[in-house]
Amino acid sequence: MNIIVDIEGPDPLFAQLIQQIKDAVFSDQLKPGTALPSIRQLANDLDLNNKTVAKAYRLLERDSVIQTKGYRGTFIHPDAKANCSINLNEWVTDKLSETINEFRNSGVTDSEIRIAFGNLMNKRNI
Repeated sequence: MNIIVDIEGPDPLFAQLIQQIKDAVFSDQLKPGTALPSIRQLANDLDLNNKTVAKAYRLLERDSVIQTKGYRGTFIHPDAKANCSINLNEWVTDKLSETINEFRNSGVTDSEIRIAFGNLMNKRNI
């Protein structure tokens, strides 16, 4: 598998990595059990910051596309192909859009929504 990141592209680098790995899994270029390069190795190969690759791996692991087996390495998850279609960002965006529309229809202002959201994200009591 050949990963290419576009530093000038509109998508964040970690998102490009995630999408390319998911595409490779979906097209059977990466099969369950296939070993992936270490975070450090992939970061060096792509001339990226380790944290960028680590974030991509962390999100792929959260979505059960890859699995980390301690010091043995990182591998494609047995159910990776089925899990590639799950997009939590899209789901969160859809849910937030529905909720925001409900608030607006009830007369809540955008400013009130932003303040409440910020307070909740910062775990402050309202």
